[in-house]
Amino acid sequence: MTTFKGFTQEDFDVFSIPGLENRMEALRERVSPKLDALATELAPDVTAMTGDEMFVHVAKHARRKTNPPNDTWAALASNKRGYKKLPHFQIGLWETHVFLWFAVIYESPIKKDFAFKLEQHKNEVLQHIPEDFVWSVDHMKPDSIPHSKVDEDKYLSMTERLKSVKKAEILCGRNIERGDERLKDPESFLALCKETFQTLEPLYRYTKQIERE
Repeated sequence: MTTFKGFTQEDFDVFSIPGLENRMEALRERVSPKLDALATELAPDVTAMTGDEMFVHVAKHARRKTNPPNDTWAALASNKRGYKKLPHFQIGLWETHVFLWFAVIYESPIKKDFAFKLEQHKNEVLQHIPEDFVWSVDHMKPDSIPHSKVDEDKYLSMTERLKSVKKAEILCGRNIERGDERLKDPESFLALCKETFQTLEPLYRYTKQIERE
């Protein structure tokens, strides 16, 4: 029996509420508890899949003083205290869609090593990631690059940037438009999350290889 009840259109509409305090209040009441329930439900599966105990981190947006957040998320990472420096999995929302990511973001100390790993495994990654998945080089923006448009040159430009640009990031996963029926159905959406993270597991495995080297 799932505690996650699915997403509604009102959850996405939170991002059109003006003002930091009003939007934060709506996020805390409506969206954050759903993300918490969803990530908590997924944690045992992601723990079993990765071999690392996964902890849930729900975005607090605590540093914001004036601008209201345009997206929110929960992260699954192998440390109870934080996730930003670690390779992690994310589930979150923009006003237009839900995102499911495997992420190595700019705080990560293994960024450069991970870029080399991705280059080393270029052919496997390009063949393994499904056509309907997407890439991102900046988790602060809703834009993404369809995997179907990522050829060898594009892939290597992303890894090169990850090595050389301080603020560079790389994320891979799936976007689900806000009108998608699966978002309303808890069982269906949980299955989609599990399948997505299972597909992304090899990328996580590469980061574990770095730790062992």
